[in-house]
Amino acid sequence: MSEVKITASTRTEFGKGAARRIRRDSKVPGVLYGHGSDPLHLTLPGHDLLLALRTSNVLISLDIDGKSNELAIPKSVQRDAIKGFLVHVDLQLVKRGEKVTVEIPVHTEGELAPGGYLLEHVLNALPVEAEATHIPESVSVSVEGLEAGASVLAKDITLPSGVTLAVEEDAVVLQVLAAQAEEAGAGEGAAEEAAEA
Repeated sequence: MSEVKITASTRTEFGKGAARRIRRDSKVPGVLYGHGSDPLHLTLPGHDLLLALRTSNVLISLDIDGKSNELAIPKSVQRDAIKGFLVHVDLQLVKRGEKVTVEIPVHTEGELAPGGYLLEHVLNALPVEAEATHIPESVSVSVEGLEAGASVLAKDITLPSGVTLAVEEDAVVLQVLAAQAEEAGAGEGAAEEAAEA
């Protein structure tokens, strides 16, 4: 897992007006919390943070006011609904060697069996517990040849060394459904009957 260095500064102004001023300067307001310490309100560089957040569960090394270095992972990211720019970020303080619970994306490989089946992602991300500096970016699951009724459970997914499930082993992650074809004649017949009445 990659570690990204970001220089941040503490902020003392709060509220919508202060947040707008921060965003006008191409920066993002954020809060660093965890380990029982008081939340620390930060101003982070928008472009650097945006690039870092392209990697899910990225480990961020924060240089705060040039005085302290802290490790953090993103916990909540708010974006503008229309333009997509960062509005606010919550960061969780972590330590090297510490176990954290995160959700990692589930990617599929292979083709379903022929027959027009649909693959439903019951869980788009798999909750796992991993060491803060060794969080996997994603997990891959083979769906090669699966037919309707087949499902992939959390316990069926191979996890990297040192990573454990943070969800029930029998939780359904993926399932294969039969595609439902619409009966063309049924809808038309009902419309004709309604027109005759």
